[in-house]
Amino acid sequence: MKTISEIRADFPILNRTIHNRPLIYFDNGATSQTPTSVIETIVHYYTYQNANIHRGVHTLSQEATDAYEQARQKLQRHFNARKSSEIIFTAGTTHGINLVANGYAALMKEGDEVIISASEHHSNIVPWQLACERSGAILKVIPMNEQGIWDMQVYRELLKERTRVVCVQHVSNALGNIHPIAEIIAQAHRVGAVVLVDGAQAAPHLQPDVQALDVDFYAVSAHKMYGPTGVGILYGKEELLLQLPPYQGGGDMIKQVQFEKSTYADLPYKFEAGTPNICGGIAFGAAIDYIHSLGIEAIAAHEHQLLAYAIEKLQTIEGIILYGNPNLTQRTAVISFNLQGVHPYDVGVILDQLGIAVRTGHHCAQPIMDFYQIPGTVRASFAVYNTFEEIDTFVEAVKKAQSMLS
Repeated sequence: MKTISEIRADFPILNRTIHNRPLIYFDNGATSQTPTSVIETIVHYYTYQNANIHRGVHTLSQEATDAYEQARQKLQRHFNARKSSEIIFTAGTTHGINLVANGYAALMKEGDEVIISASEHHSNIVPWQLACERSGAILKVIPMNEQGIWDMQVYRELLKERTRVVCVQHVSNALGNIHPIAEIIAQAHRVGAVVLVDGAQAAPHLQPDVQALDVDFYAVSAHKMYGPTGVGILYGKEELLLQLPPYQGGGDMIKQVQFEKSTYADLPYKFEAGTPNICGGIAFGAAIDYIHSLGIEAIAAHEHQLLAYAIEKLQTIEGIILYGNPNLTQRTAVISFNLQGVHPYDVGVILDQLGIAVRTGHHCAQPIMDFYQIPGTVRASFAVYNTFEEIDTFVEAVKKAQSMLS
């Protein structure tokens, strides 16, 4: 892998100053920054290739189509899907989950059951609440303990013949916990249920193999993987995607349109109505190239070292409360914490004044905060370009915030 200074040189935004201090960007769980190679791909597309795809016979359209479909193939290889047609371009993880939830809302009936977990992001709660309301299905929840670890015994008890769908996150965005997805999938398949995994927080740090996991659906976002916002993918097994009704109607997702009836296009286009985020899809492919240029294992190793170092340093602060699995082998590079007697928002404001970007609040995981009976946490989340020196500065800033607010 490149040296850390070479990697940081790939990200021009890291040269910024915030409030006259060098930017320390620790909000990668919300969105990662974008390397020059991806930025240049975006500029190149709009400078030389900008055209609609799949519809034109002219050269620009053909070039844009080729670049877009090549990106789909890169994503197929990265996640080890059997076919590129099992990769659906979406607007992001939320879009992918809604696509599946909408389809199962039409396929489920009253009394069917859907299982989610207590630590889900709102994007993997609300779509299933809506699907259950439409279909009459019942929503069940896997509980968690004080460390955010799921109760797998209760999960096994929840699985019934009426369980149609299990929808869970691979990694917690609020706590960083890596969940036992392989076991979740295997147990669900024993009762004939399908499994959708929210991979938004896992894909930047791991390389999920959808065939090895035998997962039915897997959704991710580009903007957490060094790519642009507004684009992601949904992987789905071909036989299940064929069963799902279209999520949206419009151009490019049809074979024939008549006033009496329309017929739908083959996969993946059946779920890609209208003009897509063409540039975003191509740039997502460039982000995958960037990840592979560094090596996902090397990225994960560096981030894990940052995680361990940061936790060790933060634990020296009296009155700090850390959340999540204490077994760091079951964590990605996310730290959620509070300072006793201090509101997380106030900590975030002071850290920003010191040039440090963190996330505060419930992180779109309000049920977790209700479980802990807190208004939210301060969340620091690391990426490949972060350094140990930044963590030292961050820890001193947390101490300063504590002294100012206590």
